[in-house]
Amino acid sequence: MPEQPPLLEPLTDLPVRRPVLDHPRPWLVSIETSSAGESRSVAHISNIEYVRWLDRGAELHLDHLGWSRLAMHELGTMWFVARHEIDYRAEVHADEHLVLATWVRDLRRSKSWRDTVIWRPGQNAQDDPVVVCTASTLWVHVDLATRRPCRVAADMAAALDPLHPPRLRRSQDDPSCT
Repeated sequence: MPEQPPLLEPLTDLPVRRPVLDHPRPWLVSIETSSAGESRSVAHISNIEYVRWLDRGAELHLDHLGWSRLAMHELGTMWFVARHEIDYRAEVHADEHLVLATWVRDLRRSKSWRDTVIWRPGQNAQDDPVVVCTASTLWVHVDLATRRPCRVAADMAAALDPLHPPRLRRSQDDPSCT
């Protein structure tokens, strides 16, 4: 029987013991790792798996806000990754429990920077959490018909609740998705 992929589920409460997070209202996801994500050469979770967690955390956040990939596809738009900046700070192994916090730091006309922190909670109430990964991802909002960047709608920008106020000014040559 093939190994199951890691389970990622939204969390409703911010853990009391957590690393410092820049956003006052991050989106939280619980991660249960499995051996399916292990590297073939070293006995720890593959770095590729971290990228999957970043993508899935962003997807779950957008789903929660009403902007699922299906809903966006029906509108003819989608977010695509343009860049990942990842700092791997500690090894992760199979059968570990992790917490992922993600938020939009900056939102401009057709792109956003999303920050993510993944940590291992302490084993008991007095243990400090251990940050295993920090990441910043540049996402570009794309019109699927033209395959070109397009303006983020004001209602989507408001829902994303960026840490810094959105900059969505429209110029004459700024394409809109609608």
